[in-house]
Amino acid sequence: MTAARTAPVTTEPVPTPAGEARITLHPAPAPRAVLALGHGAGGGIEARDLAALAAALPARGVSVALVEQPWRVAGRKVAPATKTLDAGWEPVAGRLAGAGLPLVVGGRSAGARVACRTGAASGAVGVVALAFPLHPPGRPEKSRAGELLGSGLPTLVVQGATDPFGAPAEFPELPASHELVALPAGNHGFEVAKRAATGQRELLDLLVSAVGDWVLRVV
Repeated sequence: MTAARTAPVTTEPVPTPAGEARITLHPAPAPRAVLALGHGAGGGIEARDLAALAAALPARGVSVALVEQPWRVAGRKVAPATKTLDAGWEPVAGRLAGAGLPLVVGGRSAGARVACRTGAASGAVGVVALAFPLHPPGRPEKSRAGELLGSGLPTLVVQGATDPFGAPAEFPELPASHELVALPAGNHGFEVAKRAATGQRELLDLLVSAVGDWVLRVV
């Protein structure tokens, strides 16, 4: 039996009101859906969870579009305000939604917040929130649960056990449309401590499996 032919990774600039965004598309050989993922405020699309999903999910029929916000494309170091982040994402989601496949939007940390705020209006069928920043570290009273609960779409949250921005046990009761996957280790970057019972590769495998299974159920 021959392996499925791998399509080449492509990049595409997308003009937005906030500047030029960029899509790096990891296409599935036989796509059933597109998962668009944005990065956080402290890093880019090279984050370990985004890279793992882009490497693994195309073989399962899910094309992965890693989206760089205009501020990252322009080389700036500090993320802009919420409205500017949303403005830099919405045209990208619209471009991907227009490709004809079911679209799931998501991202890590700040990217997850953007997807929750804009997903319903973009034509997406679901949201994947990786390391959702429920609150600033040490400030549980500054909850951002409203963004998550108000996504208006089926939503998957994947959260590491030691995330200072909100451990799984800190999340409020979620509606039936939302699902929380609590990973047994991992901080906000899904990095595993050296002495953890769960290894780094194992944690990423759990994350990839959870996201892949959920996306294919939703679409």
